[in-house]
Amino acid sequence: MTAALLIDFGSTYTKLRAIDLDRRCMLGSGQGPSTVASDITIGMQAALAELERRLGALPKFKYRLASSSAAGGLRMITIGLVRELTAEAARQAALGAGAKLVGTFSYRLTAADLENITTLAPDILLLAGGTDGGNSDVILHNARALASSGVSCPLVYAGNRSAADETAGLLAAKTLITTENVMPEFNVLNIEPARAAIRQVFIDRIVHAKGIDRAQAMLDEVLMPTPAAVMEGARLVADGCAGASGLGELLVIDPGGATTDVHSVARGEPATPGVIPRGLPEPRVKRSVEGDLGMRHNAATIVDVAGTDAIARDSGLPARRIAALIGQFTRDVERLPASDDEQRLDQALARAAVRIAVVRHCGSIETVYTVNGPATVQQGKDLSALKTVIGTGGALVHSRDPHAVLRMALADPAEPLSLRPRAPRLLVDRDYLLYACGLLGAVEPEAALELALKHLIPAGDIQHDERTFSA
Repeated sequence: MTAALLIDFGSTYTKLRAIDLDRRCMLGSGQGPSTVASDITIGMQAALAELERRLGALPKFKYRLASSSAAGGLRMITIGLVRELTAEAARQAALGAGAKLVGTFSYRLTAADLENITTLAPDILLLAGGTDGGNSDVILHNARALASSGVSCPLVYAGNRSAADETAGLLAAKTLITTENVMPEFNVLNIEPARAAIRQVFIDRIVHAKGIDRAQAMLDEVLMPTPAAVMEGARLVADGCAGASGLGELLVIDPGGATTDVHSVARGEPATPGVIPRGLPEPRVKRSVEGDLGMRHNAATIVDVAGTDAIARDSGLPARRIAALIGQFTRDVERLPASDDEQRLDQALARAAVRIAVVRHCGSIETVYTVNGPATVQQGKDLSALKTVIGTGGALVHSRDPHAVLRMALADPAEPLSLRPRAPRLLVDRDYLLYACGLLGAVEPEAALELALKHLIPAGDIQHDERTFSA
């Protein structure tokens, strides 16, 4: 047997998946606390011990690959010229690289901005602005401001190439990585080089800063942040690989404890003739992160955004009981639902988080009036014709009814302007393998694709069996 070990150093738990590469199946799983604040090898050893108990003995692994969102994940700040253009392009590059955005700035940095950036203490800062050959004044002003600031993290320069040399001189005392402009021409996105640079900084520097390299003897390498691994898994499942077809354009939804992430692999161009796209072109592979929709850290916010009455109707619980349970969830963010009331509330929270997150991720249409008469314009992606929606993450694994949760991602006749999927098949990543397939795809894409497709289960086929999914 040829085996692989895929590791996720998460913010709460270190999770392992042992894979049989010959049979394209999961051998077993293990889990331990992410002891990144002390010694990350302690949690890794605990996860390996659990995996060994389940398997009887650990096989010899051909690959031992890891991703990480430990210690709060990859904290990033982006700086651009115009909020709707280069600043937005920089934001998309950061999210696509698996970062957790803690701040976005545009135009000329002020003294207050610099103080805010220093307080936010990012792991990486992405500096963009201006098309190639265009405005250099603002990005050079920002480079000078950063040069004299207390910012000590690595900087990635992805702005006007005409200002790259002068910027490098200004920031010579900082750690600077220069890559291609995220917007070389007006309304033209070029975010993949910046994504690659961010991930390389993560591997070269952040892994050491988070203490993850202490576990070096137990793994081969850390390839990328965990959200990027999930995105790469989604890309593989959508596009396939040489000699094997994927499922085509799709949407992946991951309601987690701190955020609800949505990934789409789709062009998203208008599906209806005559509709005019507006705004910055959307990246085909897009990730959005809803930091106010975490199932535990932001449970109270989900209730506020969705409305207490809506959560009460969905859960069948009175408002007073909802408030009491939300207080419990907030005090114990690792708590899994135990009682019937907790399970009903968790289901309602997950349904609300999925609906709101997908509404924000997908595009919308509206009628505007021009000198030539009314016109229909589209902002964002049109995902109405998508054929596949995949759910992953603990909130779906533990759900009484994953199908009911994922159904909230679908188009609603009451919201005709939202371009959500109309009639896709709903699948669940029951064994939390998308991140593992994203990692494995870097070395054996065909095996990773087959593994992923084998473990995606129709949401309606999953029966709640009261078991606790321990990893």
